[in-house]
Amino acid sequence: MEFVMVPGGWQGGWAFGSVAGELQRLGHRVEAVTLAGLELEGPADVERPANLDAHIDQVAAIVEQRDGTSVVLCGHSYAGLVIAGVADRLGDRLEHLVFIDAYVPDDGDSCWSLTSDIFREMFIAGARADGRWVGVPEGMDPRARAHPLASFVQAVRLEGSTWPALSRTYISGGEWAGSPFLELTERLRNDPTWRVHEIPVGHNIARRDPQRLAAVLDALPSADGAVAR
Repeated sequence: MEFVMVPGGWQGGWAFGSVAGELQRLGHRVEAVTLAGLELEGPADVERPANLDAHIDQVAAIVEQRDGTSVVLCGHSYAGLVIAGVADRLGDRLEHLVFIDAYVPDDGDSCWSLTSDIFREMFIAGARADGRWVGVPEGMDPRARAHPLASFVQAVRLEGSTWPALSRTYISGGEWAGSPFLELTERLRNDPTWRVHEIPVGHNIARRDPQRLAAVLDALPSADGAVAR
């Protein structure tokens, strides 16, 4: 199986390093994406932060380069909006969508509209310096970088009907302080079109339990009903 993994706010592809290594050991191919503006060496253009559309364009281009191979597209946190936007365009190129403690948007939603007050306050406080980049919250990995505010506040446009028909899995990190995902998780548990797993280690599942996350991904059914591997 081929996985494309998109990290959440402030993080780069390095966030999935241990998960990717485990999946590769199990025989899968993995690309962990660093979204525009989150590069370790700093953004290419500080004056023009990427918005949500730019991140969707970036990941869509990666999927389109896969030479007809069906992709399992995974997104953590903020990246739930990114993978939904990609799936809306390229649903026929995707095998499965996996939301990892992530936002699941409808047309017109944004990270800002879906998140909790704690995170809205964090965005505002973090962007106070220049109004464009949200500074890294305390306690994050030293590789984390300021995140473009525009991508948090821009609404996603979901114009097609393809992505809701895709196989979809939600992986919850369980209850943690300020989580905006608890009500969403319970709603999806009662929706027969979703598979829901819980890895109750908090929001950053890829860092806190990469082996268990990789095991869930390894066991995803493929289009023919077989286990992914």
